Amino acid sequence: MVAELTDHERATLKRAAFGVVYLVSNAEPGFLSMVRESVAASGAFTGARGLARDVLTSGSLPRLPRNDPRRVEAEVLPALTQSLAILRAKAPDEVENYREAVLSAAQRAAEATHGVNASEAAVLAKVRAALA
Repeated sequence: MVAELTDHERATLKRAAFGVVYLVSNAEPGFLSMVRESVAASGAFTGARGLARDVLTSGSLPRLPRNDPRRVEAEVLPALTQSLAILRAKAPDEVENYREAVLSAAQRAAEATHGVNASEAAVLAKVRAALA
């Protein structure tokens, strides 16, 4: 039986996942690139299964600090680790669904325009480490 997540826990999972997309998008400058990357990532979220899909596709979008990518990274990477801890404690069968959704969204965003550049690859490596 899956335990119910609190609003704060759901917000943590969502903030971490959307924050990853922001980090990848920010690694390749340009408004059009950001839009393409966001659309590509949203496909991963809507294609997720179970609780991950419910959390990532419902409610409002999380607010992230837009002017300081280092601050976003400092919030998002620990939030990813915290998200896995929440799921391990409350919904262990959902850990892999969440991990796959986040990694897929990050990879799709990175590949959305001109392939994966060095900056995006560095972000992807940090995301994989936080989800390990």
